[in-house]
Amino acid sequence: MKVKYRDLIDQTYYFPQDEFDTIGSNLSFHGIDLMQLVEQYGTPLKFSYLPKISENIQKAKSWFGEAMKKHDYKAKYYYCYCTKSSHFSFVMNEALKNDIHIETSSAYDIHIVNALKAQGKISENNWVLCNGFKRDNYIQNIADLVNSGHKKCIPILDNYEELPLLQDRIEGKFNIGIRIASEEEPKFEFYTSRLGIGYRDIVPFYKREIKDNKKVNLKMLHFFINTGIRDTAYYWSELQKCLSVYVSLKKICPTLDSLNIGGGFPIKNSLAFEYDYNYMANEIVNQIKHYCDEADVAVPHIFTEFGSFTVGESGGAIYEILYQKQQNDREKWNMIDSSFITTLPDSWAVSKRFVLLAVNRWDDDYERVLLGGLTCDSDDYYNSEQNMNAIFLPKYRKDKPLYIGFFNTGAYQESIGGFGGLQHCLIPTPKHVLINLDEEGNYVTELFADKQDYQSVMRTLGYDGHHSDDTSKFVINKSQEQNIEEIPST
Repeated sequence: MKVKYRDLIDQTYYFPQDEFDTIGSNLSFHGIDLMQLVEQYGTPLKFSYLPKISENIQKAKSWFGEAMKKHDYKAKYYYCYCTKSSHFSFVMNEALKNDIHIETSSAYDIHIVNALKAQGKISENNWVLCNGFKRDNYIQNIADLVNSGHKKCIPILDNYEELPLLQDRIEGKFNIGIRIASEEEPKFEFYTSRLGIGYRDIVPFYKREIKDNKKVNLKMLHFFINTGIRDTAYYWSELQKCLSVYVSLKKICPTLDSLNIGGGFPIKNSLAFEYDYNYMANEIVNQIKHYCDEADVAVPHIFTEFGSFTVGESGGAIYEILYQKQQNDREKWNMIDSSFITTLPDSWAVSKRFVLLAVNRWDDDYERVLLGGLTCDSDDYYNSEQNMNAIFLPKYRKDKPLYIGFFNTGAYQESIGGFGGLQHCLIPTPKHVLINLDEEGNYVTELFADKQDYQSVMRTLGYDGHHSDDTSKFVINKSQEQNIEEIPST
């Protein structure tokens, strides 16, 4: 009778898979026995498998490159990394090995760009696309970057007000883009994205503010769908609307030569995940070329801004099951040695599901469980897999420690969870380990950050006596009460 955890996985999924296999009764990830990581570093543990970043970038480049060759597409493809997915230096350093470009979203991003330039990681030949709602600091940092000679910096207008603000700060002529405010799927609580300028307003805005403007060149139209790039009628309909705007603008704006289709390639969230990336890239290129040929305009250079796709599948988290609580006759709670709210915030904030597997004891019997985090918050739990309404793991035993792994967690979780800062219930940030390959192809691990200590938490909270470097104090006088003369009654 097949009642082992290994049997469950074999019967439910095609297994092993490219990145997952077993070594004895332990799980391996890209050939790495994860129990060796546990024995070396302990848990809870975050890790980043850096070669996966380069692998995914090269895959996307090949998909779009093959599609352009197939359709005789007379323009170029540019891969940009969406930095907000993960700003860590180890991510940027690995991604930039692959001749890519950068998309930013806030003022501090430009400081990262400047640091990378100073280190020789990027140059003025790298495109820097500046998205997001831009206020004073962001505007100034963009202006400083362009004024320093980085002409391949393109601020993408999110609203009408940003153009005069940029013009006031940038010296000489500069390139701009415009973001389209796409319409959302019917299931959304609102009809139109808050980001960008409406479809119908872009051409009038160009004619009114840009066409005869001697300081700016409109170079790029930016298009992004919140639900990602999917083979649905909704996605293709929105792409057609975008192409309609592009064609209308191109006919009156000769400097427009680039279409930015944003990000949105999905990542694996289950062992049953299926997505035809090659088909989607091919069909996007085909649709753009067909629409432009019909309108008799030149096809645009295609920019993408893949963030989660770039870094998501490089990350993982490993926890130990500390204890099992039988709360009623049906529910068994396996308590992890960390918190989902702090280490995998998307799991509770947007009900996102990640690949979940036992790290050891694959030859033991399994049971149905719920997973609970350490905080006292009722939302700190994980109760199902992407394609099943339950979680099955090897049976809990006090004398046989059980470890579990969550995979493809490399995008957004650290920045949303507050890496190095305050965590809910002051649960410390786990250790973070980097995994890379040496010149001989051997795996090399490096401790990027140790487990957060109580001293750093106390400093953040101000218990060491310092709130900031600015120690000056200001006195605000208490306003005096006004004497109101009583009005006699008549």
